[in-house]
Amino acid sequence: MRAAIYERFGEPSEVLIAGERPVPEPGPGEIRVRMTLSPIHNHDLWTIRGTYGYKPALPAIGGSEAVGVVDAHGAGVAGPAIGQRVVVAGVHGSWADYFIASAASAVPLPDGIDDDTACQLIAMPLSSLMLLEDLQITSGQWMIQNAANGAVGKIVAKLAQARGIKVVGLVRRDAGIAELSALGIDGTISTETPGWEDRVRALVGKAPILRAVDSVGGEEGGRLTSLLAEGGMLMSFGAMSNKPLVISSGDLIFRQISVKGFWGARRMASTDKAELGRLIGELVRLAASGELRLAVDERFALADAAAAAAASDRPGRSGKIAIQGSV
Repeated sequence: MRAAIYERFGEPSEVLIAGERPVPEPGPGEIRVRMTLSPIHNHDLWTIRGTYGYKPALPAIGGSEAVGVVDAHGAGVAGPAIGQRVVVAGVHGSWADYFIASAASAVPLPDGIDDDTACQLIAMPLSSLMLLEDLQITSGQWMIQNAANGAVGKIVAKLAQARGIKVVGLVRRDAGIAELSALGIDGTISTETPGWEDRVRALVGKAPILRAVDSVGGEEGGRLTSLLAEGGMLMSFGAMSNKPLVISSGDLIFRQISVKGFWGARRMASTDKAELGRLIGELVRLAASGELRLAVDERFALADAAAAAAASDRPGRSGKIAIQGSV
């Protein structure tokens, strides 16, 4: 089978190569999935760089989430049925014609959910749901997030709307405001021009901003922290800048700001099956009804995974870059 492989850690656009690998065989409790479409997440790129919390043995195949069709069962597997369309997250090696997944982790999909939405329905949306719960923020209260026009930012804003939570979304360019407005997401502030902090304060008025979500890292996280109310909390969700988080010690000491990290994989591992089922069920329902739509900007063939990784790193996208199955 064809696969997008890396034999050393490094910049994905430089180390990803097209290669051939044997078709994998599912073990007990596992299924083999014929990949239809697999997105490129930031954590996929960090894994290839060797900077993520999970470090695979090399050589490795990229990718961690995909929509596809169940192709084979391992011992003891009764479902999902062969031929069933499923989405699976938290796997290793989804950028290939076939990949192996736990049967219990595969989510059957109704026909009404398109492949673009389906291929990225679990990892980021589920993390976003859990993130909102961990923020411990309620209806009518304010939070702020950067990278608001990224996949997670859009999902968080939509889910927060449904809960009555007020969100200030920061984008790096003025065009991002119209982009989010077209999706029904308001409260967006562009940091492209100076004075954006004053515009944030004007938007929220005298209400305190209790929570902040940083997906960028570096000094951007510190700027979010400076806007928090006394006793507020910054949640570090990602590090798109690949820079260490820079926060004023004065904010921590004198305003008693707290900082926490959020890693979806660890959060999911600590969540019981009943709760996971409830959250995933909510996502499937929202996607099937059309309330949750997730865009793919461009599709690449498996042989062009390096170019796909480069495209995923470019700013200004409105949706994911995805790798298309070839069988």
